Amino acid sequence: MSKNIYVGNLPFRASEDNVRDLFAQYGAVSSVKLISDRETGKPRGFGFVEMDDDTEAEAAIEALNGKDYEGRSLKINEAKPRESKPRRPAW
Repeated sequence: MSKNIYVGNLPFRASEDNVRDLFAQYGAVSSVKLISDRETGKPRGFGFVEMDDDTEAEAAIEALNGKDYEGRSLKINEAKPRESKPRRPAW
């Protein structure tokens, strides 16, 4: 069972490769997804990392939460399941 990790307060210049390298210090990273604004395509400063091994994922969360990364204090925790929101009418 893989663990999905929320990574917040990222510098806007961070790349998926940078984040993968940061987490790879603690174990195998299966995926990295940084979130961009739909309209502008600019980074939103957060993303998600998926790690297959729960023990490695917990070690990464523990070690990186609050760590300074390129001048920003990272916010790292286990991602919560996305809530389904009712669709708004497109009128």
